[in-house]
Amino acid sequence: MRLHKSGFAIAAALFLLPGCSQNRPPEAADTAAQAQVPEIPDAWSAGTKGEAIEVGWLASFEDQTLRDLVSEAQVHNKSLQAAAANVDRARALARQAGSALKPQVGLSAGGSRSGVAGSSAQTDNLNLGLDISWELDVWGRLRAGRRGALASAESAEADFRFSQYSLAAGVARGYFLAIEAGQQEEVAQETVAALEETLRIVDLRYENGVVSAQDQALARADLATARDRLVTVEGSRRDALRSLEVLLGRYPAAELEVGKTLPLAPPHPPAGLPSEILERRPDLIAAERQVAAAFDAVDQARAARLPTLGLTGSLGGSSSDLSSLVDPANLAWRVGSSLLAPLFDGGRRRDQVTVATADQEQALAAYGQAALQAFGEVETSLDQGVILSRRREELTIAAKEAKEAHRIADLRYREGESDLLDVLGARQRVIAADSNLVSVERQLLDQRVNLHLALGGNWQVE
Repeated sequence: MRLHKSGFAIAAALFLLPGCSQNRPPEAADTAAQAQVPEIPDAWSAGTKGEAIEVGWLASFEDQTLRDLVSEAQVHNKSLQAAAANVDRARALARQAGSALKPQVGLSAGGSRSGVAGSSAQTDNLNLGLDISWELDVWGRLRAGRRGALASAESAEADFRFSQYSLAAGVARGYFLAIEAGQQEEVAQETVAALEETLRIVDLRYENGVVSAQDQALARADLATARDRLVTVEGSRRDALRSLEVLLGRYPAAELEVGKTLPLAPPHPPAGLPSEILERRPDLIAAERQVAAAFDAVDQARAARLPTLGLTGSLGGSSSDLSSLVDPANLAWRVGSSLLAPLFDGGRRRDQVTVATADQEQALAAYGQAALQAFGEVETSLDQGVILSRRREELTIAAKEAKEAHRIADLRYREGESDLLDVLGARQRVIAADSNLVSVERQLLDQRVNLHLALGGNWQVE
């Protein structure tokens, strides 16, 4: 038993060595990460009130089809399935890192038969053994590895949540775009029908000698242009449907049925406080967890330069008879300890510390950049909400007045008081105003979605 006691004596001596604690407290990573974030104001510069961030934004659009599509995408989207598999992998790696802190136990068994050439005599030998090994984590290297793996797993889980949120937002934007494309197609179809009627009237007036061939050519040219736009818009609608089908995990056949009108934009959501997004946005949580993992990796690399202490033990027996293999008289035990101190490795361990330190600096910078990007996304989205609301008001007026101007121009042309250019020009203004209004309505819906995503709001399918 002297060897057994000496092993524990070595372990005790190592614990008493000065500077044996190589691990920094968990708060160190958090403090360093927060230092990368600029001074945060109490309110957003866009001027919104500091209220609680709204959760369950998907329901605010009051569109059951949209909620059904988001639910479908969460189940069948291939990229999200890959992200889920990455979470499983990270969790398994964390469990694997934790297992290194526990004793390793193995069971060995074997048998052999031997004899002398030319003789029928044979000797059988059976052996059975239990081997135990345990590395004492004197410097915290294994504990740092486990903490780093857990932090990486938490980062992967946060990335998965952000992927879920992003997918829900992507489906919503794709859904709105597909509906807008359908509305733009209706505008183009109405334009073609109106210009066909205009050409019919011009042809009659030309046959009666009331208008010139120039008017007839202008009417035909505008009709051809309108038909070209209709073909283009029809293609855009199919593209939008295919993109949405891919998000849903469906074959991109452009056969998805969507509504004919855009849902009403919900009221401007509460934006909360700037500091809240550091705790709410899953991508920022993932970046912060990567910082923690990087700090643990540095601790692990530093501890790897120090001696390692291991304890081993074995219990086994050997016999020519299976029945007496576990007889106490045939059993032997062994307990030992080992100390391995690195002397020369060509600078490999030193360089591992350098690499880990560089990774730590990179993770800190990435976190700071991600926070800045998040703040920028919220401020931009808040500002866009004001701009788009104003644009919608002005374009609503423009569409109304353009229709009235076209009505008057068409009436005057029929009565011979104006030329065809006035009618066609008024018609173009109607087309532009209607198209722009539909586009802004869709952009306003996108802005609501983008703001919730930037704030870290949940999508919550009900």
